Amino acid sequence: MWRFTKILFSILIGALVVWLAYEFLTFPSISKLRTENPETTSLIEYRLSEAESDGKKPKKEMIWQPISQISTNLQRAVIAGEDARFFEHEGFDWEAIQKAWDEAVKEGEKEAKEAGDYDPDSWIPPMPSFKRGASTITQQLAKNLYLSEDRNFLRKGREAAITYFMERELSKTRILELYLNVIEWGDGIYGAEAASRHFFKKSASNLSAAEAAYLAAMIPSPLNVFNPKKNPRRVRARQRILQKYLRSVRLPSDGTPRKRRR
Repeated sequence: MWRFTKILFSILIGALVVWLAYEFLTFPSISKLRTENPETTSLIEYRLSEAESDGKKPKKEMIWQPISQISTNLQRAVIAGEDARFFEHEGFDWEAIQKAWDEAVKEGEKEAKEAGDYDPDSWIPPMPSFKRGASTITQQLAKNLYLSEDRNFLRKGREAAITYFMERELSKTRILELYLNVIEWGDGIYGAEAASRHFFKKSASNLSAAEAAYLAAMIPSPLNVFNPKKNPRRVRARQRILQKYLRSVRLPSDGTPRKRRR
């Protein structure tokens, strides 16, 4: 029995070493992002592969623009909608995470009571989905650039590690610049410049507050829930909210202190 336990333990240790080695060897070089602009992302490659599998022609519109050429209206609107505390946290918004957890507990408790399956002494609350803003801009960028669409603890662990190193290696302005240039804004539309030209026939540098809020309103689900063709009213409703709040967002150029580099 002891011999069997030792063999099993050795196998587990060996598997752990192999996994850690794999993670180390395949971990992205975050420091390169200081000066190199990514030409594609994990999400883009997934969409292209998805289109080919469905027998459709793959589409990719992506035009890189430095953040100085992206309207501050759009910068503010995106921060207001996706990560209001972007310049304050270090990659993880613990207040939002706690809120998501509290909401998950309340919803789970309500569902359990309705199903007649609630026992306060043994009931275990569900894990939060973190679909209500707990995922920061840095976390979204990490997932967008490097990770698959799978939802599991290993992927979340890698997302957390990449997020940590992004915040350590890159300035907040650079993180925002990368994010605005690679996120999805529709079928085959990636980045602020391509989105601006597609929807408003103008450069991202000239977006008005209303236009910026409209684009920012689409970000959570540009292909489905906030697709302006499928759900124009939802997009307009969120646009009005973001347009109201974007003016309260301060950028580093407004005097917001930059995050101290380590």
